Amino acid sequence: MAGRTVRRGACLLLGALWWFSALRLALAPGAGVLEGAIAAGGWGLSLLPVHCVPKSAAAGAVGSGRWRRRWREIRRRGGRATRASRHRRWGGGSGPW
Repeated sequence: MAGRTVRRGACLLLGALWWFSALRLALAPGAGVLEGAIAAGGWGLSLLPVHCVPKSAAAGAVGSGRWRRRWREIRRRGGRATRASRHRRWGGGSGPW
């Protein structure tokens, strides 16, 4: 319960600081770099995704072991990522080169 109160207090304090700096930039002729940095930082944080869910709960999420399995398959085949022969992949003498 105390953690929630601290988080809400911090959010309220940081939000008030952002609004103060944004209004000072817009209205005060003597606003400087500090106010601009605070306003730009707060705006940048607003671009972060807030509707995130864990990968296990996401609809259509790919399993976390997918890439590991793929690399194992590649190593088993001798380091080739495709099933095509090396001659076909590199032209094999029949290409325009």
